[in-house]
Amino acid sequence: MAPTSRVSVFVGLLLFLIASIAASAAVAQSGAVPQWLRAHVGTGDGQIAPIVLERARAHYQKKRRSGAVKNPCYMAMDATRPSMQANGQIGRRYYIICESQRTFRAISSGYGNGRKLPAADFSNGRQCARNFSNALGSNLTAGGRYVTAETRTSFKGFYTEAKITKPFYRPFLVFDGEGETRNARDRAIGGHQAAFLRWQCRLGNSGSRHVDADGYVPFGRLVDYTSGRSNGCTTWSEADSKDVLALVEGNPTTLYIYPESKDIDAVRTAIRDRKSLTQEGLYWNSTCLSQIGAPRFWPKRKLQPIIRKWRKSLPQSPARVLPICGA
Repeated sequence: MAPTSRVSVFVGLLLFLIASIAASAAVAQSGAVPQWLRAHVGTGDGQIAPIVLERARAHYQKKRRSGAVKNPCYMAMDATRPSMQANGQIGRRYYIICESQRTFRAISSGYGNGRKLPAADFSNGRQCARNFSNALGSNLTAGGRYVTAETRTSFKGFYTEAKITKPFYRPFLVFDGEGETRNARDRAIGGHQAAFLRWQCRLGNSGSRHVDADGYVPFGRLVDYTSGRSNGCTTWSEADSKDVLALVEGNPTTLYIYPESKDIDAVRTAIRDRKSLTQEGLYWNSTCLSQIGAPRFWPKRKLQPIIRKWRKSLPQSPARVLPICGA
C-alpha cells in the first residue's frame, strides 16, 4: 500500500474514532436512562415513577456539569406515595441512585404533617399527603430541587435503652433549595432520623456537659416515627439515616422532591374538570389520590399571613418546668 493510502486510512480511522467518541458523549449528554435503571422505573412499590426519575436526573446532571456536586449518587422522593403498603409493610418513597455503580435503593421517608388552624386546615393524615406548601411555619413538604449542605448535630436529652441511660444526639442534614424552595434554610428544612425525645422529667446528671444551671438534663422516652409525618423535613429510619448521612458527608449531592406546585395545581384542576390524569400527562399515586380526593398547594403569600395571625393570637403562658425524675 502506498504511503499516501496508508495516511488516508489512518486519517479515516482517526476521524471515525473521534466521531464515535462524540456520539457516545452526545448520548450521555442526552440523559438517556440506562437499561439497568429502567427495570426500577414504574409505579409499583420499590419503583420510581418516570417523571420523578426524569426530573431528579436532570437536576443532578445540571449540578454535575456546573461543578456544584461531584457525588456519584443522587436522591429523589415521591411524596404522593402512601406511608404503608396494602400488605402492611412500610412504603418506600425515597430513592438513592448511583448510576456509575449501577445501584438503586428505595427506602421509607416521612412528609410534612401540616397544621389544623381555626382559619385554615392544612393538616395531613398518617397515610397520604394532601397539603403542600413552602410557607414558613406550615410544617408542610415543598416539592422541588435541593442540594444537600452541612450536617448539624444537636443534643435532645437522655433516655433509657436496655436498662442503660444514654444521651440522644440527632444529626440534621441541611437542604439548600432553589426557586420555590429557596427558603429551605429559613424553614429549617432538611433530613434527619425519624425519632424525637418526648420529655418527661429532669434528670440529675452532673457528668454531662448539657446540664442546666441547676445541674439537670431533660429525660424522656425515645419515639420512633419512621415513615410517618414530620414538621416538613425529610425523615428516615435510624439505619437509613446513617447511610444517607455517610453518603453526603463532605460530598454534597442533589435531591429532587415530587410534586412541585405546578404539578399539584395541574392535578387539582384536572380532577375538578373530571379529566383523566393519564391523558393529561399527569402523575399522582393512585392509592393516595383515592384517599385525599385532590391535592392542594398553599403558596406562602397566602398561608404565612394566616400562620402569623394565629401565632399572635396565642395566649402568653409561662415556660413549662419539667418535674425532677423520681420526685
